[in-house]
Amino acid sequence: MLMMRATSWIPDLELPALCLGWEMIWVARPVEGIADLSKGSWIDLAALAHAAHGTIRPAALLPVEADPQDPFVLALRRIEFESSRLIQAQIVFLKGPDLVSVRGAVTAAVEQRHRQVRETWEAMLAGIGVRRETSD
Repeated sequence: MLMMRATSWIPDLELPALCLGWEMIWVARPVEGIADLSKGSWIDLAALAHAAHGTIRPAALLPVEADPQDPFVLALRRIEFESSRLIQAQIVFLKGPDLVSVRGAVTAAVEQRHRQVRETWEAMLAGIGVRRETSD
């Protein structure tokens, strides 16, 4: 609801195709190297959540001059605070003793999901004219 009030919307004919790609990354996939499909799905979902909470940082898009007491600004900053708490829980699961035997597969799943979410997030930002600055 807050987004609807705070933004103006214009038709985008490319949106249906872009939505399909965006939606497909949220589908759980079996993790290569893990025979138990249920366990693999949980690992993939935790890896995806870890990537989403670590990569998608909407408060970073706020202009420097944004009013820190504006409800929209406060909401975006609260989202980032909660994301950092959720990341801690995901790390506990992904690095837990139950997954020691499949540590390599877990690490590969986390890296793959981070790459996938980062590419999708950057493509979405580029689509609205926001480019990530790199300091190579």
